Amino acid sequence: MEQILEIRDGCNTPGQLLRSLAFARFLKIYKQEFITDLESRSERRRQEADHKISFIQKVSTRDLIKILETDEFTADNKQDKARELIRFMDGAFHHYRGAGYTRLVRLQNDVVSTGLETTQTVKNKVTDKAQRLAELILETRRQLLDKVNMDQGVRRTPGMDASPNITAGEISGHYFNYPADYSLLAHVPLTVAADMKTGVDYSTPSNKRAKPFYELKHNPLNLGLFNIDDWVSVPLQVGTSLIITFIHKSRGCIEMEPGLLNLFPFAKIEDITSNRKPDGIFFFGDPNAEEKDLGYFYDNDSQLLVGVVPNIDELKYFGYAKKPILTLHNVLAILNGDLPLHCGCTRYVVRFDKDEPYIAEMLIKADDMGKISLIKQENDNITRPIFCGTETGAFACLDGFSEQAKLLMAGREVGYNKDTGSNARQIVPVTEVDELYRQDPLDILLYMNNFILIEPNESTVKSDMHIEDALEHFRLGERVAAGSTQTHRGAKESSYWANPFPLLQEKDGSIIHPELFEKFSENEKGFIGDMNILINRGELKVGVAHSQLMAGVYEGNNDDDLDRCGFTDRDQVEQEGPVKLADDLIDLIKSSALEKRKLSKTNEDEVSITIALVGDSRTGKSETAEKMEGILRLQLV
Repeated sequence: MEQILEIRDGCNTPGQLLRSLAFARFLKIYKQEFITDLESRSERRRQEADHKISFIQKVSTRDLIKILETDEFTADNKQDKARELIRFMDGAFHHYRGAGYTRLVRLQNDVVSTGLETTQTVKNKVTDKAQRLAELILETRRQLLDKVNMDQGVRRTPGMDASPNITAGEISGHYFNYPADYSLLAHVPLTVAADMKTGVDYSTPSNKRAKPFYELKHNPLNLGLFNIDDWVSVPLQVGTSLIITFIHKSRGCIEMEPGLLNLFPFAKIEDITSNRKPDGIFFFGDPNAEEKDLGYFYDNDSQLLVGVVPNIDELKYFGYAKKPILTLHNVLAILNGDLPLHCGCTRYVVRFDKDEPYIAEMLIKADDMGKISLIKQENDNITRPIFCGTETGAFACLDGFSEQAKLLMAGREVGYNKDTGSNARQIVPVTEVDELYRQDPLDILLYMNNFILIEPNESTVKSDMHIEDALEHFRLGERVAAGSTQTHRGAKESSYWANPFPLLQEKDGSIIHPELFEKFSENEKGFIGDMNILINRGELKVGVAHSQLMAGVYEGNNDDDLDRCGFTDRDQVEQEGPVKLADDLIDLIKSSALEKRKLSKTNEDEVSITIALVGDSRTGKSETAEKMEGILRLQLV
């Protein structure tokens, strides 16, 4: 459907459902789309199309209610018409399940106004509403089929998922403290809890990013043309930043909502109602914006970062929702004196058996992005880099994952463009909110190199580098691309600090965002000094990790190079390279745990080792983590 179905009615019986405004709207939308499809048929099939159009135009809720509640259609001369109507509606039912986009909404102001509700109780109510609506739709279908004697043979109810794509608990947007110039946004309700249908794959007009999301000299948001009824608003907690995301309700845009809900945590109710202003606002699918409005603008007067993605088919891809939101987070982090890291970060819980270390748990702190802040520890008054992640989910490229890993995602995933071949993606939860915000000092910081081949007798990890030597790798930010961006597969590209969005420096060294680059460089200098102290104390390791993930397709590696490094063919490198790195990282974690325990001068039963692997897409962050999980066998599948 080109339109989405938003359901605000409360229905308890099949009769109430058929009489609801939501059902009337759904029927109208379905009929319009069906007729549009028929009108596009060739002249050769014009006659059949015209007759079907004539039939569809006459379908009404009145006739459906009569079938359900009267015996008017039991006569032989009306039985065929009734069955034709129900067959049409059964097609509508399956279209609703597969190709529609439905949003069940319930206002939950009690979570703020009475104090008797919490986000957890609202979430429970939202889930209950979704289940009851799904059951009611299935029951209505069953009764209609039964009335015309079409409910024969085996019933297949358990396989019929009729739940809405999103069931949302909303509060009034007026509870939030928008700056005066943006007060119109308070008229858009805020989604504070949701129940989401998983296992769905959405097709979007585009499946890769090609255009940058950079700083603008003008405010791209035109509130004079803003229609409050056309937007969904979701307050997201992105790291320590509160970013309110607005998604346009049109098809091609609204499909980003479930992905975002599976990726970022909701902002806390107390932050929304505590008079705190948003740090940033983001608009996906703005119909009043043009291509020149793609980007972000810092509104100094309102102290607010504003980001916009226009309603253009080329930009309707989940990467244009995720990356801009993270860009806003990163800009705010740099301005606040922190260092954003395009990285995967994991905390490993290491325990000891008679002084022999073993890894008991691996807990993800970031799949793709986080930041480090310099914070003094109370126990020894030493400044350490404290890591904080941004996402509880992962935007995973399925190309490099095993079937076992894909099985682990089943039931929790939201997918995009699985039928497009390369760059099929799934968003799947990978960690908990509490883990995201634990204040863990970094123990190991490594740059991910995905193209250099490593000799069989050499370690894939070099973690004892001098800080300045290691930083050269971070600043150069080299990787071989997989073809999901504008760089073709197998070609090498370079992005400063692995492109912590927005890109700060071009390949030729020219500066793209001068003021932000200057601030980032200033922050980096502060980190270098403190990190160097920790390195000298033996409390921090920095260096390079070699995943070899793209070494097989890298145009700079020939067959002799692969053979020398123990690979028989190029496809083998992608699978076995991350395994070798995983093994070496496990050894590094265990040896680091012994050192950390010794430095603490206590005989602790367990220590945490936190590792950040910095790198852009397809450098092997997620793939290596998967291989480590498989080697350690911390889960049984």
